[in-house]
Amino acid sequence: MQTYHQMKQGERGAMISITVYLVLSIIKLLVSGWSGSSALFADGLNNATDVLSSVAVLVGLKIARKPPDHNHHYGHYRAELIASLVASFIMVTVGVQVLISATQTLLNGTYSEPSALAFWTALLSGAVMYLTYLFNHNLAKKINSSGLKAASLDNRSDSFISFAAAIGILASTFGMPILDPLLAAFVGVIIIVTAFSIFKTTSHTLTDGFDRDTVMTVKDAVSRADGVLGIRDIRGRKLANQSILDMIIYVDPTLTVKDAHDITDRIEIMLKHRFGIQHVTIHVEPSVIEEDKPPKQTKAPQEQAAPEQD
Repeated sequence: MQTYHQMKQGERGAMISITVYLVLSIIKLLVSGWSGSSALFADGLNNATDVLSSVAVLVGLKIARKPPDHNHHYGHYRAELIASLVASFIMVTVGVQVLISATQTLLNGTYSEPSALAFWTALLSGAVMYLTYLFNHNLAKKINSSGLKAASLDNRSDSFISFAAAIGILASTFGMPILDPLLAAFVGVIIIVTAFSIFKTTSHTLTDGFDRDTVMTVKDAVSRADGVLGIRDIRGRKLANQSILDMIIYVDPTLTVKDAHDITDRIEIMLKHRFGIQHVTIHVEPSVIEEDKPPKQTKAPQEQAAPEQD
């Protein structure tokens, strides 16, 4: 499981995102209002709502590091996933709004030519957001945090959005003002796609979804373990970023309880070292050997009918 220190590090990443988003959103909204850039306005609005999603991730991380209690025997780790789900809802709402606004501008044909300040604002913003993405992405991998990983993906999409806005603004200054609202629409689409990706991954984990390929790989490894004669009902689920497995194995029925327990210990150690799975529940059942199987029932030969008497 994630340690207290790791989750504290995750909170630091979320705080950095909040600070960056807050500063950039204020700057972009002010500059877009002065320069009339639709793409920069959409980018600034996106960053403003990213503040809310980053706050949701921060709250989720704070709740996730609470110790287990009488109502939460496994801890509060899924709060981090719920925070990611909330962040995806906020993102898709903003993406739809940005897309509608850009479409209305395109239909009305009210294009404006942004200033050079809008271009430099978008360009520098993209660079800052990409540096934020690199920091949070590396930190998320280090502490194995799904919430911070979702936030880092949002950082990356925001950096691409800002670079795209800069390209649209630059093109507008060269006599192609239609590219500014077109890039704003592109911003909306990227926001929606990113939100859907986060929602899909998070909801799969929250509904106890588990990768089938991982189950089959683990099943193959366990079946090769010494003393295992068969496997039945291997199941997996996620608790935060940790995999939890339940399985039934068959062993020689003549083994002692201690010998069967030693087999499960070896399996647990193997799964921890090879797959990083630290939580395994193994139920042991005796394998049915040939001499224990009941004999097959054969049909009795039909009695010959007695000859008819005259």
